[in-house]
Amino acid sequence: MNTENQVLGLTRLSRYIKDFLDKNQEDYNDNDSDFELLLKRSEIENPWFTIENQKFALKQWTDLLTEENIADWLKEYQISKTTKRVGLILAGNIPLVGFHDVISVVLSNHIPVIKLSSKDKYMIPFLLKKWNEFSEGNVSFEFVERLENFDAVIATGSNNTARYLEYYFKNHLNIIRKNRTSIAVLKGYETEEELKLLAEDIFRYFGLGCRNVTRLFIPQDFVIDRLFESFLDFQEIINHNKYANNYDYNRAVYLLNQDKFWDNNFVMLKEDEKLFSPLSVINFSRYSSLDEVKSFISENEENIQCVVAKDELGLDSIKLGEAQNPGLNTYADNVDTMKFLSVI
Repeated sequence: MNTENQVLGLTRLSRYIKDFLDKNQEDYNDNDSDFELLLKRSEIENPWFTIENQKFALKQWTDLLTEENIADWLKEYQISKTTKRVGLILAGNIPLVGFHDVISVVLSNHIPVIKLSSKDKYMIPFLLKKWNEFSEGNVSFEFVERLENFDAVIATGSNNTARYLEYYFKNHLNIIRKNRTSIAVLKGYETEEELKLLAEDIFRYFGLGCRNVTRLFIPQDFVIDRLFESFLDFQEIINHNKYANNYDYNRAVYLLNQDKFWDNNFVMLKEDEKLFSPLSVINFSRYSSLDEVKSFISENEENIQCVVAKDELGLDSIKLGEAQNPGLNTYADNVDTMKFLSVI
């Protein structure tokens, strides 16, 4: 395979997507109309994939897939000289969540053998077809219903599913990913704008991604109302039927159990030590010392995808508002996919 052509095709794909996103609907040509119909079809079949969130995901990829970004990413790795078939079992919790794996396999000089998630089965085939066209036919890939005839596998599933995947693929080189979530640590003096950025980390994709914040650490004297005020830009989320059903259910459970919680009519805050929270709920705890936070992070390291906090807290963290903007060298479960692909 010609990596140079593949990279060139990828940058052309990025410009193609950007041109589409920048156009007004009345300026669409036939290709643009096909793209828009694909977005609508994805939303109809999976209501969590709103057109807004799909376009947000596409915008993140256009920002990433520049010639400079790709070159900086690839220069850290030795590209395999032997082409292998790599099975991919993709997740479908948020739009295009499996696209990074696909790109990684192709640019490692391997062939992705892709089992799509039933929740995200249109956009990746569409983009791969376009990428191949822009690369003069230098992108090889296969879509399958069942993985067969492969040399290695990268699979993503729930914690329960992962146990079966680990057993099923025990005789193959593999990366098996499990459930993860993300946390945020507030110092207390964050500005209103910074808290609004935190809201993006919480609510983007309805909170369904592993990089969404589901657990907050706040100082002892932090006023809860400050959070609710910063969340108001996302209040329309309650008008989404599936999200509203989760909100109504969880609220009813808390009321029946006489649990203490804070509510602003579209999200609930609950003082709870658990890392994972139900959809429409954010767990939080108050801390006296950062040592408490560091201890929690250490104990839950295998279940935390990223930590969101101000730099001066001295945590291995990313800035508020950046949770949904991972770089090309940011890997799910913090396992270096490209390094794995370079040695199979």
